[in-house]
Amino acid sequence: MKVLSIFGTRPEAIKMAPLVVKLKQNEHINSAVCVTGQHREMLDQVLELFDIIPDYDLNVMKKNQTLSEVTSRIITNLSPILKEFQPDLILVHGDTTTTFTAALSGFYHQISVGHVEAGLRTGNIFSPWPEEANRKLVSCLTEMHFAPTEQAMINLKEENIEEDKIMITGNTVIDSLIAISKKCSTPQIEGIDWRENKVIFVTVHRRENWGRKLEDIIKGLD
Repeated sequence: MKVLSIFGTRPEAIKMAPLVVKLKQNEHINSAVCVTGQHREMLDQVLELFDIIPDYDLNVMKKNQTLSEVTSRIITNLSPILKEFQPDLILVHGDTTTTFTAALSGFYHQISVGHVEAGLRTGNIFSPWPEEANRKLVSCLTEMHFAPTEQAMINLKEENIEEDKIMITGNTVIDSLIAISKKCSTPQIEGIDWRENKVIFVTVHRRENWGRKLEDIIKGLD
């Protein structure tokens, strides 16, 4: 079986890294990695951290790029790669422009798509923007939906996704966190050893959380 994992941003890379490692270890799977470079420096940092060398790099990032430009460049540049590698399955993650365009490219080439972290919803197509639209559109093109939570599965079923196409897998970011914690010889943050102390790990990177929402999140943690 030939599997092509496609991602392009730092968050995607962090959460896809454990899958890429496992796929490479499976002798029955011909696994390849394609990065779009939607993020560049941030993406490369994660690839280096997990010792992942992409088989294909679209390197689409340009200064002041628009969503339309990113979308068109990824679709155009992915086509010859899909024709060359001819995967049985494309794996995408989450809700980025890379995710949507890779899934759409798979559909154009009649290749099955597996969506990791499927089923997240806010119910507002403009929040987060454009991510909410991306993940809903990807669900329309996906054959296998890997939902991180039971609620994500419920969201998909409410959109008439067949139950036998949905699998609850948990969130791969936890696998990445565990893998990196094992690699660190001195697992400390400002003098706090996370193996000896209770530590809450939080990521609130989305721009929609800036300002009052971020303040509320911090108050909630406190």
